[in-house]
Amino acid sequence: MSDNPTPPRPAPEPTPVAAQDQSTRRDKQTRQDRQDRQDRQPSRDRQTPPDRQTQDRQTQDRQPSRDRQTQDRQPSRDRQTPPDRQTPPDKSAAQGKNAARDRSATKDKGAAQDKGARQDRSAPRDKSAPRDRGAEPPARPPRRRRPRFSVERGWFPPLGSKGKVALVVSVLTGLLTHGYHLFRYPLYLTDEGIYMQRAWSVLRETSLSPYTYDYDHAPLGWITLAGWVFPLPKQFETFGNAINTGRFLMLLVHLVSVYLLFEITRRLSGSVLAATIAAFLFNVSPIAVYFQRQVLLDNLMILWLLLSLFLLLRREVTIRSVFGGGMALGIALITKENAIFFVPSFMYLLYRRVKGSASHRFTSTLWPFAAFAPIGAYVTYALLKNELLPSGFDFDLNNPPADHVSLLYTLWWQLNRSQGTLFSHTGLLQTSWLVRDKYLLIAGVCAMLISLWIGMHDRKRNLGFLISGTLAFGYAFYLVRGSVVLDFYVTPLIPMLAINVGMVIDRMLTGSFANRFMRGAHSMTRVALPSFVALLLLASPASGYLVHTNTEGHTQIADQYQSKINLTGMQHAQIAWVRKHVPPNSRIIMDDDLWGDLHDVRPFYPYAHSHWNASSDPDVRDKLFRKKWQNVDYIIMSNKMRKSMDTNNSDGRENWILQALRNSTRVWSQTQGNIKLEIYRVQ
Repeated sequence: MSDNPTPPRPAPEPTPVAAQDQSTRRDKQTRQDRQDRQDRQPSRDRQTPPDRQTQDRQTQDRQPSRDRQTQDRQPSRDRQTPPDRQTPPDKSAAQGKNAARDRSATKDKGAAQDKGARQDRSAPRDKSAPRDRGAEPPARPPRRRRPRFSVERGWFPPLGSKGKVALVVSVLTGLLTHGYHLFRYPLYLTDEGIYMQRAWSVLRETSLSPYTYDYDHAPLGWITLAGWVFPLPKQFETFGNAINTGRFLMLLVHLVSVYLLFEITRRLSGSVLAATIAAFLFNVSPIAVYFQRQVLLDNLMILWLLLSLFLLLRREVTIRSVFGGGMALGIALITKENAIFFVPSFMYLLYRRVKGSASHRFTSTLWPFAAFAPIGAYVTYALLKNELLPSGFDFDLNNPPADHVSLLYTLWWQLNRSQGTLFSHTGLLQTSWLVRDKYLLIAGVCAMLISLWIGMHDRKRNLGFLISGTLAFGYAFYLVRGSVVLDFYVTPLIPMLAINVGMVIDRMLTGSFANRFMRGAHSMTRVALPSFVALLLLASPASGYLVHTNTEGHTQIADQYQSKINLTGMQHAQIAWVRKHVPPNSRIIMDDDLWGDLHDVRPFYPYAHSHWNASSDPDVRDKLFRKKWQNVDYIIMSNKMRKSMDTNNSDGRENWILQALRNSTRVWSQTQGNIKLEIYRVQ
C-alpha cells in the first residue's frame, strides 16, 4: 500500500527512459505539491481545529448526561476515518465549503440545544408521565387559577370589556331617565327654593342666607350650588330660572354617582352583574327619579359619601386615598348632618383595610383628622361669630335664646324633635314612599337583612356584605327612630338598598354544580333571570317604572316621562300673572319656590317673603309686617302651602297670616290633577 492516500490507478503504458524519468520527476513533484496543499488545508476528516474542539466540547457538556453516554457508545466518524474513505485530493475545494457549512450547522445546533436545555430545566416536570431514554419530559402547561377576590386585601377582579360596556350602559341609562322631562317634573318644591335662595345670597350678598342664618343646616351644600352658578353665562337664569339651573347640576351629580355606585358594588361583591343590577335600580326606580331630580342637599351628600367609600376601596390603601376619603366624608357631614349615620361602617372598613399594614397607625390617625377638618372649619366659623354656645349656656327648649342664634342649641333642638312612627297609616311610609316604589323598598330591606346575616356569619370572607348591610341599616335606623322626617329624607337610603339588592341577587345566582351542563345553564341564568325581572318592572303598570294606571283607569306612560304633564309650567304661569298684575313694591307672603324668580329677575320684588321667614325672622316679622294682617297685600299659595302653615303654627306664630288669608279674595287659580295653585288679594 502506498503512502499516498489517493486510490491506486491503472499502470501506464511503457515510455522511453528519458521521457519516463522526466515524467517520474514531474509526477513526484505534482504529488508533493498536492500533499503540501492537503496538509495546509483544514480537513474535517483529518483534524479539528482547536477552537472547533472547544466549541464541540462545550456543546457536549451542555447536553444531558444520557445523550453524552449514548454518543460515547456510538462510533464516531470524527475520531477515525478508514483510509479507503478519505477524500480524494481533487475534491478538496468542495471539502472546504462543506467543512465551513458543517461548522455553522454545528454551532446553530449547539445553541438550540442550549436553549432547549434551559427551557427544560425551568419548566415543571410531570412525575406521572413516563420518561423516554435520552429525552426530557414535555413541559407541563401552567395551571389556570381562579381570580382572587378579597375586599380586605384589595384583590378586586379587573373590569374587563363586558364590565366597561355595562358601566357605559348604566351611565347612559341614568342620563336618559333623569335628564328627560327634567324641567317639567316634578313640581318645584319649597326646599329647592330655600337652597337656591341661599346660594343667591352667597353670590349677591356674600352671606350664608338673606335672612338670619340659624344653623338649621350646614352651609356647604348651597355654597356648592353658588360655585356651580357663578361661572355660568346667565348664572341663575342659564337654564330658565334658578331651580332649573340647580336641577341641571343634580343631573351631573347623578351621573357621577352612578359611576361611583357601579364601582363600589363591583368591588364589594366582585361581580359586574351585581353592579349592573344596583345601577339599574338607582337609575330607573320611580322614587329615585322623583327625589334625585330635585335640588336637595341629600343628593350632594350622596355624591360625597360614595366618593369617600370609593377611595377606601382602592386596590392599595395609600396616604392619598385615606386623606381623600376622610376629606370627602367630612364634606358630606357639613353638606348635611345625616351623613353621621354612615360613619361607623366607614370606620370599620378602614380598620379592616389597614389592619396589619406597616402604616396602620398613621393611616388610622390621618383619616379621622381629614374628616374632622371641614367640621372644624364650620365650628370655627360659629365660634368667631360668637354663635357656638347659647346665651348663659342655657339649652332650655321651652325658652329659646332671643339675643343670638347658637350652633349647639340648634343641634340639641334637632336631636329632641319627635314626630311619631313611620309605620302609621298617615306616615310617610304609607302615603309617600311605598306609593312610589314598593318593590325597591321591600326587596331592599329583605336584602339588607340577608347581607347582615351573611356578613356576620363570616366577617373575614364576606366583608363586602357586612359593609353594604350596615350602611343601609345605619340610615334606616335614623329614619325609624321617631324624629321629624320629611319625605325626601329617604333619598340617601336608595343607593344603599340598591347595592344590597344587587349583591344578594348575584349571590343567589352563584353556586357550584356537579356537571358542566348545569354550570353552563347556570351562567346563562345569571343574566337571563335579572333581565326578565327588569322587563317585568319596566312593562308592568303596577310597578310604575315606565307605565302606570292613572286615576281614570287607563294605562299610560309614567308621570316622570309623560311629555303632556308640565307641572312646573303652572308655576311659570303663576309668576307671569304676578309680574303682570302685582306692583313691585307690594308686600307679599308666598312659598320659597318662587323666591329666586321674584328677587333675581327684573322687576324685583324686594318685599316678597316666605311665610316661614315672615313668621320667624324678627327683621321681617316685626319691622316689615309688624305681625298685622293689614300690612299684607298679596298671598301667593303653592300646592301644599296651607298645610305647611297649619303645621308651623303650633305655637300660634302664623295666626296673623292665616287671618290675612281669611280676609282676602282669590284672583287667580289653576288646577292640574291633585295640584292646585292660587293667588289672593288681601282686602
